[in-house]
Amino acid sequence: MAARPISFAVEEADLPLLDELAAAFGSGNRSEFLRVAIAEFKERLRLQRLHEVREQMESLHDEALAERGGRVFTSAETLALIENLEGS
Repeated sequence: MAARPISFAVEEADLPLLDELAAAFGSGNRSEFLRVAIAEFKERLRLQRLHEVREQMESLHDEALAERGGRVFTSAETLALIENLEGS
């Protein structure tokens, strides 16, 4: 896939920082720096989503534990409950 040139505005005051970042992370190439930044922020977004899912799962776990009055069932008890539901 061929690269397609795009343009966007950068404040004049930000150019030295952009050049510094491009030198550090893109071998002096602003386009390469942007590719590196895109990959980095894509990973951050993925981690943020995973964190949110984990928080939701922990919330569901806490709700389920509260519904059971704090009781934790053994595997055998869980299987027995399932069998009783299937037999109903």
